[in-house]
Amino acid sequence: MSTTPSIRTRRSLMALALAGAALPAFAQGDAYPSRPIRLVVAYAPGGPVDSAARLLAPMLTQRLGQQVVVENRAGAGGIIGHDAVAKAPPDGYFLLFGASPPQTISPHIQRKIPFDPLRDHQPISMVVDYANVLCVNNDVPIRNLKDLIAYAKANPEKVTYGSAGVGGSNHLSGELLARMTGTKMIHVPYKGNSPAMTDVMSGKITMMFDITNTAANLAKAGKVRAIAVTSAKRNRSLPDVPTMIESGLPGYDVVGWFGVMGPAGLPRPIVDRLNQAIVQSLADPTFAERLHALGLEPHPSTPEEFQAVIRKDFDMWGRVVREANIERE
Repeated sequence: MSTTPSIRTRRSLMALALAGAALPAFAQGDAYPSRPIRLVVAYAPGGPVDSAARLLAPMLTQRLGQQVVVENRAGAGGIIGHDAVAKAPPDGYFLLFGASPPQTISPHIQRKIPFDPLRDHQPISMVVDYANVLCVNNDVPIRNLKDLIAYAKANPEKVTYGSAGVGGSNHLSGELLARMTGTKMIHVPYKGNSPAMTDVMSGKITMMFDITNTAANLAKAGKVRAIAVTSAKRNRSLPDVPTMIESGLPGYDVVGWFGVMGPAGLPRPIVDRLNQAIVQSLADPTFAERLHALGLEPHPSTPEEFQAVIRKDFDMWGRVVREANIERE
């Protein structure tokens, strides 16, 4: 008697083998999550990234059926927290509530970072984006972007702009503006946004790009003049302030973002489960209003859309750093 399996038997065994191979991925996504999830914030408590993460965590807890706990791992401008998630097991229980600078700017500024910003994280969904606002001292003869460009060309190297430090988004926003307008502006780095804005108000420096929430409050109080926002659309906090594009600078569309990522290799069923929970959370009007109060715009996305944004921003800031001849630290 032959012991060779029949064609039908071989096909049946092959079908069972394929079904068995598919079961772990399905079961993993279907049963996920079965224990609490840690959501890493790579900055100290109390800042905008931490505040947004702590608003999102209970929304995800409600939709995932497991506690989502925010864990702060600050240091090195966000690099420590981003690296911790890059090196975590890809099981969906150690996630990153990340910000754009460590992924898209730091790799071009720092000599070495311990992770690959384009390969070592699995994008899940963007959560918010945010614009900067170009604010000038009240006493300078600048009412709009056209005035600023004319003033900078008539007064070479007299226009000064502050930032939170070399390589920060507001530093590079100024470099991008200078290159797109063919003007010379002097960068003055500070240890944080607050001291830089203090010097804008006092007239020690001409201007700076600041986050929407802070800039809107100061502009409404008459302490600085807001002349443009960096996003492609106007900001609800400053509806009368035009965008850079509206002000005559086509292509100037600069926003930062916060989003949720996991380690590379995170199974697709888990990615999809988390993405669904985030998108549903951002559709909640009350949650959206809380984000608006922080000067943030809800921006859900697919994982693929999020990856495309990371790539676009990475390439843009790399080009700005090279053209400005900014030395790596």
